[in-house]
Amino acid sequence: MTVPYTVNCSILLTDLPLLERPAAARAAGFDGIELWWPFPTSVPDADVVDALVRAIDDAGVALTGLNFNAGDMPGGDRGLVSWPERSEELRANLDVVTAIGERTGCRAFNALYGNRVEGADPAAQDAVGAENLALAARAVGRIGGTVLLEPVSGTPAYPLKSSVDVVAVLDRVAQEHGETNLGLLLDVFHISVNGGDVDADLAAYRDRVAHVQIADAPGRGAPGSGELPISRWIEDLRAGGYTGPVGLEYKTTDADPFAWLPREQRAARA
Repeated sequence: MTVPYTVNCSILLTDLPLLERPAAARAAGFDGIELWWPFPTSVPDADVVDALVRAIDDAGVALTGLNFNAGDMPGGDRGLVSWPERSEELRANLDVVTAIGERTGCRAFNALYGNRVEGADPAAQDAVGAENLALAARAVGRIGGTVLLEPVSGTPAYPLKSSVDVVAVLDRVAQEHGETNLGLLLDVFHISVNGGDVDADLAAYRDRVAHVQIADAPGRGAPGSGELPISRWIEDLRAGGYTGPVGLEYKTTDADPFAWLPREQRAARA
């Protein structure tokens, strides 16, 4: 079953407690959800994980994407992958993420690369980053998973600003560590805000795209609230063979956060 759209329940439906959001997404007509790392630590208590898995199962939705622990996101962290002093936290997280993936059927796992650290050698950070991405790929590879890597906007210290930056890291991991179950997370909002050309990225890296996320710009609102040709990009992706879900990763205060998308287009058709 192909899930056409998947709701990021870490940025949408946040007026509800986390464990109620999967059911709310299902009630809105969606078959899938995705999540940023939803716990405050890399290795949460088993009963907390069990409660999340149960909420997803009970709601009848697929977990289509899950982030590795990315640190304190509200505080400005953007990942632990290339942060030498916190590598052990990231590595402790790998088996937990893989186990959740095995239990839920999730096979796409987003690894935020991490900001440049003041006083740290960027080359050393990148070497650690490549090693940690390889370890993450080996971990989720046990269940047929793929590690996702994305450009990010709004954080000057985050070094991966473009698809070119991301693909260079993916190639380094393959060349130095032999792991190839990694792919580009094409987030059209981040790419556009950073001045990138999504059409050019599609032309150059279509075969590297492993997941897609959307929000309009300016504002990171729902499609149609800004100026980006999101519908055309999705049509281009589908025409080019992309069969994965499109993640809804936008912010809105609208009473119906999904009003832009006809209900019959939200779920998979038999």
